[in-house]
Amino acid sequence: MRVGLATEDRRRSRATFRTKVVGALAAMLVLPIAAGLTTAGTAAAAPAPAQAAPAVTQNPTGAAVTKVDWLSERRVALWVNSPAMGTPIQVQILLARDWNVNPSASFPSVWMLDGLRATDNENAWTYETDAESFYADKNVNVILPVGGQSSFYSDWLEPDNGKNYQWETFLTKELPPILEKDWRTTQTRGVVGLSMGGTSAMFLTARNPGFFKFAASLSGILTTTSLGMPQAIQFAMTDAGGYNSAAMWGPPSNAQWAAHDPYALAEKLKGVSLYVSSGSGTTGPYDQPSGIPGVSTNYAGMGLEILARLTSQTFATKLNQLGIPAQVNYRPSGTHSWPYWQFELHQLWPQLANAIGVEVEKPACGTSGEIGATAAANGWIGDCITPEYSVAGGLAQDFRNGRIYFTSGTGAQPVAGRIAGAYMNTGAAAGPLGFPRTPELGTPDGRGRFNHFQNGSIYWTPQTGAHPVSGDILAEWSAQGWEGGPLGYPTADEIATPGKPGKVQGFEIGAMYSSANGTHAVLGMIMGKYGELGWENGWLGFPKSNEVPIKDNGRFTEFEGGNIYWSPGTGAWSVENGPLFDGWKSVGYEGGRLGFPISDKFDIPGGVQQNFQFGYITVIGDKTEVH
Repeated sequence: MRVGLATEDRRRSRATFRTKVVGALAAMLVLPIAAGLTTAGTAAAAPAPAQAAPAVTQNPTGAAVTKVDWLSERRVALWVNSPAMGTPIQVQILLARDWNVNPSASFPSVWMLDGLRATDNENAWTYETDAESFYADKNVNVILPVGGQSSFYSDWLEPDNGKNYQWETFLTKELPPILEKDWRTTQTRGVVGLSMGGTSAMFLTARNPGFFKFAASLSGILTTTSLGMPQAIQFAMTDAGGYNSAAMWGPPSNAQWAAHDPYALAEKLKGVSLYVSSGSGTTGPYDQPSGIPGVSTNYAGMGLEILARLTSQTFATKLNQLGIPAQVNYRPSGTHSWPYWQFELHQLWPQLANAIGVEVEKPACGTSGEIGATAAANGWIGDCITPEYSVAGGLAQDFRNGRIYFTSGTGAQPVAGRIAGAYMNTGAAAGPLGFPRTPELGTPDGRGRFNHFQNGSIYWTPQTGAHPVSGDILAEWSAQGWEGGPLGYPTADEIATPGKPGKVQGFEIGAMYSSANGTHAVLGMIMGKYGELGWENGWLGFPKSNEVPIKDNGRFTEFEGGNIYWSPGTGAWSVENGPLFDGWKSVGYEGGRLGFPISDKFDIPGGVQQNFQFGYITVIGDKTEVH
C-alpha cells in the first residue's frame, strides 16, 4: 500500500498508442521532420515577445483551494479552483524533508511536468518512477500538476474536447500565491518535464523570465515549428485524447506556434541552468529487444525518441551559437519510456540542487532508543531522513517510506502510505485519534491493512482507500465483527448528518448511524430504500435497531418513523408507524395472512393504501381496513 495508484488503464492506453503508430510514425513523421531539422533555422514566423514575469505576491485572480487530501505523511493533494480554466485543478505536493523539523521555514520548489497522456487522477512521475522516494530526503517542495492531457501546459486559443486549457496562466499566476502563502514555498523554482512536459519546461521558462532558475527537458520536442513538426504534434494530440492543435495555437502559420517554440525562444533562456537529454531510439538497457538488431519492441517509443534526439540536438546547437551553456546528455541508446526518465531524474539532481540553492546530499541523521529499534525491526521504512522532533506531547522521526511516532504510553509505532495520509487528514498526533498504538497490520481476510490508535483505528484496502473509524461507530462496528461483519470495510470518513444532530459513516455494504437512538447499521437493499425515502431527514428519521432476521430469509430495520422490510421474493419496502402499521400488526405482520409488503404507501381518493403479498390495507379518514 505504500506505492502509487493503479496504472493498468494508462498502460493499456500506451499499448494502444504503440499499435496505432508503429508504421505511421516512421513513414509520416520521422523522415520528413528529420530532414527539416538538419537546417540551422526554423520555417516559421518570428517569435512573439516573451511575457513579463508574473506577479506572485498576491492572487488577484481569485484562485482558491477548495479541497485538501493528504495521501501520505508527506504527500498532499490540493484542488485549486482556477478562474482561468473554470474548474478545480488538482496539484499534488511532495513536502520538503525538513517540513516538520523546521516548521517556520519555506522551501524552494521543483515542478514536475507530465507527458502527453497525463491523466486527471495522478501525475505519472509518482507511479512510473521512484520520484516520491527519491525526493524524500531533498529539501524542496515538489509540485506535481495533475491533468493536462495533450495541453503542452499552455494557454489555448479556444476550448476543445470539453477542456478550456489555460495552463500557463494557472501555473505562473494562479498557483504560486497559494503555494507561497499556505505551503511555505519560496519563489526559487526549477522545472523538469518529460516528452510534452520537456517542451513545456523550456518554453514556460523562456516566456516567463525569472520564474524558473533551472529547466530540464527529458526527451522533449524542442522545436515545434520545423518542417512537419506541427503535423507530428497534431497526429500525437489526436491519438492522445482527440485534441485539435488548431484550438491550442491555431494553424501552423499562426505566430503562437513560434511563441511556444523552445528553439525560437532560446535567447530568452540566458541565465537559466539548463539540462537537455534524450536517447537515440535504439534498444537500450530498459527495452525489450525485437528480432531486428538495435530495434526494440517499443516501436512508437523508438520513433518518438528519434524525434526527441533530433530536436534536442538542433536546440542545443542554437544554445551553443547564442553562448548559452547547457548540460546535454545524449544517451547512446534507449527509447521514449519511463525507466530512462527516472535515470535522468537522478542524473540531473546535483545541477538542479545547485541552481536552486539546496544541498545535494542529505545531512547525516541517526536513530536511537525505541524509535531506532522499531526502524531496525521494520526495514521497509527505509533510512532516516530527519532527526527526532517533538509532536503533540511525543516524538516523531521521518524515514524515506514513512514516519515513526513515540510516546511512553504507546511505544514507537510506524505509520506510512495511505494510512498515514488518512491520519494526517485527522490532524495526526494532535488530532482526535491521538498516537498510534500498533504498527500497520494485515487484516485476517488478507484484503486490507490497519493501524490502531489511542482513540480509534484506520483501515485501508486498495478498493476502499484509507478511512478512520472511532467512537460509538467503532464500538458498534467491532461488536458486529469488524471488517468481517455485515458492513465490510469503511468506504468514507465519519461525517455529521445534515439537518439533524447525529453522525454517519459509509461502509461497503451500508452505513453506520449514531444518534440519540444509539448506533445502528443500515444495510444492503434496506439502505437503498432508506436513501430513496430521504435518509434520516425523511419521514423515517434515524434507525433505532440493527437489521433483524425474520421469516423466509427476510430482514427488517426499525426507524423512528416506521420500519423497512426486505425479503428475497419481495424486495425492500417501508411501513409507516400509525394506522397502516397497526393494521398490519393486527393480522400478524409478515407472518400473518397479508405476508410481506410489496409497495410503499401511496395516495388514493380520501386516504392512503399499501399493498402486501396477499392483500392490502387502506386508511381513509380515521378508518383502517385490512383487505
